[in-house]
Amino acid sequence: MKASDFLNIVLPFKDKVFRLSKRLLVSREEAEDATQELIFKLWKNRDKIAGYKNVEAFAMTMTKNYCYDRLKSKQANNLTLIHSNYKENETALDKKLEFKDSVHQVHQLIENLPAQQKMIIQLRDVEQYEFDEISKMLDMKPTAIRVALSRARKTIREALIKKHNYGVS
Repeated sequence: MKASDFLNIVLPFKDKVFRLSKRLLVSREEAEDATQELIFKLWKNRDKIAGYKNVEAFAMTMTKNYCYDRLKSKQANNLTLIHSNYKENETALDKKLEFKDSVHQVHQLIENLPAQQKMIIQLRDVEQYEFDEISKMLDMKPTAIRVALSRARKTIREALIKKHNYGVS
């Protein structure tokens, strides 16, 4: 396989790999390393890529496994918590702070979800994968994914309502 063919296959989903890595590893630097590592592994096995029905799903599964391995390693203690800064159009400072706080709260709530729910929310709500694709990636039945997603959303929604109504986290 030529480098150009490889890039045509891999580049369209590179950003999705990065976002999933960032969701799991939190640190931007770790996510960049994970993305680079995945692309390198795919490049080393580029001759086998044609044998996969869905290269993107395969890559997302590889990313998930790499990130879990990374978190289990001894170096995981050195991971730093860095959150994204969101670029926005000019808005009033109080609105910017309120929006940033809400986004931060949602990120925190997602981080506090069980690992499976966190993964499903990332793949479905952030990456916009279909249930069938997620079921292949996570080796779960679509109905189980729907239930886990519903529970995750409900947990986040209830926590946000509680926070907004009572100012309690």
